[in-house]
Amino acid sequence: MSVRESALAALHARLGAALASRVPPPVVLRGETAPQRLPAGGLVVLRDGETVEETAILSPLAWAIEHRAEIEVTVAGATPAARTALLDALLMDIAAAISADRTLGGAVDWAQPGAPSFDDVEFEGAAAGRAASLPVTLFYTVAGSPLA
Repeated sequence: MSVRESALAALHARLGAALASRVPPPVVLRGETAPQRLPAGGLVVLRDGETVEETAILSPLAWAIEHRAEIEVTVAGATPAARTALLDALLMDIAAAISADRTLGGAVDWAQPGAPSFDDVEFEGAAAGRAASLPVTLFYTVAGSPLA
């Protein structure tokens, strides 16, 4: 398993564990298509994202990698205030989970959540939903080739 894959798997596991205690818990997926019906606790989808920077480190040869993953959070609620409250609570829990262990159990050198962007969405069975996209930058070092 590559360092990138290990980092993303650790982030996915961290999200699942941190959000499991919510009632009702959101569905936490990785790289999957969103279901047609929105779960009551919300939907959290981790997208693999892209590598934004690779910096060579000489002696010994290594690469410092900056990889940006995206966490998509979508919720539904009867009122705009209910949707906003649930979305804010999920975003706060996600940021707290990442901040509690910046190395994601040693999978990365540092994990940094960014500022979310928001959007209104339509889902089957829900009058309206609210969504946010939260970038998470993962910093890690790879010995030898940056493709490892």
